[in-house]
Amino acid sequence: MELEPSHYPAQRAAGVARACISYRRGECTDIRDIPGTGHKYHLEFTLKDTVQEVSFNCTAEVLYHLGSQHSAPEVHFTVEGELGKNPDDADNKFYSRIKSLKEPLVAQNIPDSFGIVPPEMEPIRHLAFSACDYIIWQNSTENTWYNLAQIQDVRQVKRNDDYLEFDYTVLLHDFVSQEIIPWQMQVLWHPQHGVKVTQNSRQPK
Repeated sequence: MELEPSHYPAQRAAGVARACISYRRGECTDIRDIPGTGHKYHLEFTLKDTVQEVSFNCTAEVLYHLGSQHSAPEVHFTVEGELGKNPDDADNKFYSRIKSLKEPLVAQNIPDSFGIVPPEMEPIRHLAFSACDYIIWQNSTENTWYNLAQIQDVRQVKRNDDYLEFDYTVLLHDFVSQEIIPWQMQVLWHPQHGVKVTQNSRQPK
């Protein structure tokens, strides 16, 4: 069955695909009912790299398993071109700045109630977006559409190796239910090795 790009469940599936692609470096063509297995979405969309200011054409298949509320959707994708993985000057400057802090970084409410993000907190927010892509991919169903609304709290965890570690509490907004969900995630990052979510859990409201 061929679907219009505005088809709401297809948009949600594209969001899952985008989250998966973004973490591992989201127009729908059709959806198929696979008896006994689930629903598979075949997607075509454009992914934008805001750092390099380039766009990539992507195709993806997203399979939601039947009756599997705790099973992540299966995502298979191809990207035309090569997504940038090499660290840029901004990454290296941010890494050096955090490494040189005498006291661990602590911050709350990013953005604030006026939607303002202090310039020095932009890299912290970008890191949260990348980590949340993993949370969204792993926890999405056909009936959810998650997006990062706010960093409620972030605290740097001092380490003895080269990685930076942050303990985030974020608020995820489910556009379908309009629910705001607190989520905790432990995040490792290094400019040469990227982002890794080592621990995460949904928190009580």
